[in-house]
Amino acid sequence: MDRRQRKTREAIFRAFTELLADKDFARITVGEIIDRADIGRATFYAHFETKDFLLREFCGELFCHLFDAEGEGDHDHRHIFDCSGGDSVFLHLFRHLQKNDNNILALLSSHNNELFLGYFRQNLLTLVERHLHLFAGEKSRQVPADFWKDHIISTFADTLKWWVDNGLRESPETITEYFFAVV
Repeated sequence: MDRRQRKTREAIFRAFTELLADKDFARITVGEIIDRADIGRATFYAHFETKDFLLREFCGELFCHLFDAEGEGDHDHRHIFDCSGGDSVFLHLFRHLQKNDNNILALLSSHNNELFLGYFRQNLLTLVERHLHLFAGEKSRQVPADFWKDHIISTFADTLKWWVDNGLRESPETITEYFFAVV
């Protein structure tokens, strides 16, 4: 993707995020997105088939950063997050959330949080599967693996929701400790 295409994509993401903070996803129109992004309709459709595809791609951008930070992705890919990485993957995620990169907290606390959390949970499954070794000592032998993964994902999502609902008062390090303590 060349620089012009990246800038257009970022403008669309920014406009979409702003609209999601104010309106239900179902009520947002492509026209509103292109007006706010200051692009033409053909340009929007050159990047995304529909606003559903836009949401999926936006969430993909948010989550692929974490996977690339682990050394398994395309390092030439320009992410919508800027950071140095190096932390545990869960602490890394909490730090991005605290920094409110790309107004992500508005997505989590908006009318659309269930929609966003659905995508979040889908991507979190991949993350949890890569890091099951961190939770191995906590799993009972009687618990099926898919149930255990779902439990970890639900615990993470609920921890995140609690943290956001309580104004992010705890540090990312503390909230990461809470997460590991209750799993």
